[in-house]
Amino acid sequence: MKYEWKKQEKEFYGAKKSPALVTVPAQNYIMIGGKGNPNDVDFSNRVSALYSLAYAIKMAYKTTAIQNEFNDFTVFPLEGIWQKIEETVLVKENLGYTIMIRQPDFICEDMVKAALEQVKVKKPNPLFDEISFGTMNDGKCVEILHIGAFDDEPISFEKMEKFMLANNLERTNNYHREIYLNNANRIEISKIKTILRYSVS
Repeated sequence: MKYEWKKQEKEFYGAKKSPALVTVPAQNYIMIGGKGNPNDVDFSNRVSALYSLAYAIKMAYKTTAIQNEFNDFTVFPLEGIWQKIEETVLVKENLGYTIMIRQPDFICEDMVKAALEQVKVKKPNPLFDEISFGTMNDGKCVEILHIGAFDDEPISFEKMEKFMLANNLERTNNYHREIYLNNANRIEISKIKTILRYSVS
């Protein structure tokens, strides 16, 4: 049986175009940090390195999972945590970020380390040394499905802020999460789907 996040975890990837509350449990990720404009080559290189490892983990698991409930899994979507380094106007060159790909609960750190050593040999890349495995626990969040250009996200953020105000909620940190449900390089800008989340209390 194949583990497919679109089917088995709809509660975490089925955000609507109106703000809503969701409680997100602890989840495991492979992740890499960076700074600068997401339109630059360095960002693309980091995404590429992350996906190379993600697929190496998937393929390694398939060869050893015969006796497990799930013998394969769909690679989870790319996610990003974004923070303004200077808290004034948005300057993309000054953005700090961590991009990540979630791992199923049955993938452990030792599996990730083994796949990382294999991919370093097959596809040498200095960025592999910057990738880590870790757990994040967002807890209670406000989320919304943003459809369209990334530069138009402030429209959705404004809806989230109004929802939080109406429900007496406050953000618990100064960054936000983005989950990219489709590949922005392969579709029309108007059809890009991104889940936006704030952790709140």
